[in-house]
Amino acid sequence: MFGCHCLPNRSFYFRQKQFPICARCTGELIGILVGIISFPFVHFSILFLILLLLPLIFDGFLQLLTTYESKNVRRCITGILFGYAFSQLIIMSMVYVYLLGYNHAR
Repeated sequence: MFGCHCLPNRSFYFRQKQFPICARCTGELIGILVGIISFPFVHFSILFLILLLLPLIFDGFLQLLTTYESKNVRRCITGILFGYAFSQLIIMSMVYVYLLGYNHAR
């Protein structure tokens, strides 16, 4: 459904049942929800939000290009940072486009 690989060794378990998505996607969903809820109250610079995207990107590419394999806690944390930053950037871009259109129509 989410495009997640759902590998058992890369997923969290609760009461011996595997989460329907992997640890990284679980973190991303948590980050997205926190980002949406906190947007009216907390604002960071675009540069800072872009920096929050990098740990997931680096961790993913490091696993892809080497024999290194991160643990589920690291995957979840990088997912949370990425999801938070991604949702904040998407909402910011929507607000900016709306304001640009609003100001242009005046």
